[in-house]
Amino acid sequence: MTAEIVIMNKEAIALAADSAVTMRIGETGEKVFTSANKLFSLSKYHPVGIMVYGDANFMDIPWETIIKVYREKELGKKVFETLEEYGRDFIAFLDDGNPLFPDSVQESYLHSSIYDYLNFIREVIREKVHSEMDEKGEIADETIKQIVSETIKEHYEKWLKTDNVPSIPKSFNKNIITKYGGIIGKAIEEVFERLPLSKSHSNQLKKITASLFSKFPEDIEIANISGVVIAGFGEKDTFPSLESFRVEAIVNNKLKYEKHGSAEINFQTTASITPFAQGEMVVTFMEGIDPDLEDHIENNLAEIFDKYPEILVDNMEKFDDNEKRLLKEKLKEVSNEIFKGYQEDVRTYRRKNYVDPVVRVVTMLPKDELAAMAETLVNLTLFKQKVTLGTETVAGPIDVAVISKGDGLIWIKRKHYFKEELNPQFFARYYKEE
Repeated sequence: MTAEIVIMNKEAIALAADSAVTMRIGETGEKVFTSANKLFSLSKYHPVGIMVYGDANFMDIPWETIIKVYREKELGKKVFETLEEYGRDFIAFLDDGNPLFPDSVQESYLHSSIYDYLNFIREVIREKVHSEMDEKGEIADETIKQIVSETIKEHYEKWLKTDNVPSIPKSFNKNIITKYGGIIGKAIEEVFERLPLSKSHSNQLKKITASLFSKFPEDIEIANISGVVIAGFGEKDTFPSLESFRVEAIVNNKLKYEKHGSAEINFQTTASITPFAQGEMVVTFMEGIDPDLEDHIENNLAEIFDKYPEILVDNMEKFDDNEKRLLKEKLKEVSNEIFKGYQEDVRTYRRKNYVDPVVRVVTMLPKDELAAMAETLVNLTLFKQKVTLGTETVAGPIDVAVISKGDGLIWIKRKHYFKEELNPQFFARYYKEE
């Protein structure tokens, strides 16, 4: 994981990113390194930067390599009128038959993704079967069939109710099944070899595997997603803005991605603070309460407001069952309205007393203070992980850059894996005219 942040006002935009990256070896081994580069200039000549988080690689190629190839070979001195166009151009670079991602690499990713997800479904089935056996001491063949059917149907419906990402047409899924039918069929046969599968089950599994490369279901965690944040100024932009994307893979020459968010400074919105990846500490600082604690409090209060009318009415002996039912319905309706009012009051208080004061100050911050604030907010997450148990997936050093319309991208803090004074040829090569 990682911690990154973008802070903007009318004058400039500050970006900060930590340096931790988790490398996984096999199914259980992992190692955290603290020297990863996640923040880059997207253009040598224009005020645009890019950050990445999540998976450090895309299709087994480091994002750093991809970004620098794009910067040198594709973007060059090209300039766009708006920041949004820079985002579209970078996505198009990934999507338009890029030779960095040949068919063999795409097929390899498809193969591993299909097997991983089918094995995940099989493991869910296995756990349900073992749970049934532990409870009853034995299990009938008919029960196993039912568990298989229910589990596959559950996963199928999760993918079915999710639309393809906007850039991928519906016909893409059928094309995947047609083109890679041999791989899909073999995977289903090998993974579910001893389980009772009907033709209907097999068809559902085929549609699930095709959906792996065209959809982002909300309630299914996908391991290989990378976040990409592009921020700065287009040629005609007076104020800064950012565009963020979730990017997973290219299969059958189609990029699976979606726009994940955007923010812009204008005459109405004069400041913006946007965390990415592990942003809990930033939210805590901005809103005065940890988001997990807030969820816990609201869930408990919701349960109390829901149950209290029942407890109250059940202890009223003078009412018959029908009167109690009607009274419960009325009290629950009133209770829900009170709870909604409480939530709105808390949101208003939090905005007025915590969020707005900080945003007002950010509106006035000069460039150096924007950079200091961005670094400090990333450091909050770093410090929290340092003093709590668990793997430290956020770690320094922290890279910090400021982008302004006139000065372009200026590095405030930047790590190098080499000594600058020993490598003058690097800087001479970087700044040479093309």
